[in-house]
This record gives sequence, structure tokens and C-alpha cells, in this order.
Amino acid sequence: MSETPEAASGVTTQDSAPRPPSLLALPSYLAGHVARIGHDALVEAVGRHGLRLPHFATLTALSDFGPLPQHVLADRLGFQRSHLGGYLDTIEERALVRRTRDRSDRRRQLVELTDEGSRLQRRLWQVAQESQDSFLGCFTPEERDTLTTLLRRLLDADDRARA
Repeated sequence: MSETPEAASGVTTQDSAPRPPSLLALPSYLAGHVARIGHDALVEAVGRHGLRLPHFATLTALSDFGPLPQHVLADRLGFQRSHLGGYLDTIEERALVRRTRDRSDRRRQLVELTDEGSRLQRRLWQVAQESQDSFLGCFTPEERDTLTTLLRRLLDADDRARA
């Protein structure tokens, strides 16, 4: 079976386009598909260490913020509080975090990284960076910075709107 003239020349026509051209004009459509590509790369990279993305996010938040009350950690990550408990159970069993009673409020659980959790978080961060480098390899460093800046602006606007 031979290639069509359009395929041979690299030209995409309406009949040979892999996606509906009208949808490709919608930034939210593009963002959703691109996010899925990056998400899958990150899930695969973190999964090689026997963890899921919520575990990585939890370890990274604790690395960034230090020990936090469990409910504050859930809120900062945008997790349902009940779901965070299950994520913490998994990484606590692996001795990556520890939960202790908050001395200032005995009703609260403080969550903190263990030394092993800190070491693994640093390794996972490197793995995550490598997955992003691969995922965004078609961009120059300047384009990648611009993309990150624009995406952060959208996220910040949404955070302000929700506050």
C-alpha cells in the first residue's frame, strides 16, 4: 500500500489530520491532551519506584513545606482529606513519613518526612525532572520557561478565583 501524496510530503489535510482541526484551535483541548502525555510520563517514572503520583506529591510537599498537620497537607495538595489518609498509610508503611500528635493540638496529626523519605524524594525529584526533560524535549529552554510561566499564571488565576 503506497502513501498518499499528502503523507509523503508531510502536509496534513482535513482528511488526513489525526485530530479534528477545529478542536486543535481550542487551548483547553490541547492542554488536556498534552497534560495526559506529561502525566503518563511522570506516572511511569514514579511507578518504577513502587509509588503513585499522590505519594510523590505528598513527599514533595513535605520536602518543600516541612512538617504539616495532616489536614493542611491535604488542602495544600488539593486532595480530599479522606484520600490523603490512605496515601499516608502506604508511605508510612515504607518508613518514608511519620505521623505524630501535634503537641499544640492533640487532635491533630503532624506529618513529616523521615530521613529515608527525604532521600527517596530527592531521587524521585530527579526522575521527575528527567521525565519532564523527555516530555518537553521539543522545546528550547526558553520556550519551556515561557510555557511554565504561562501555565503557572493560569493556575494562580484559578487559585485566586477559588479563594
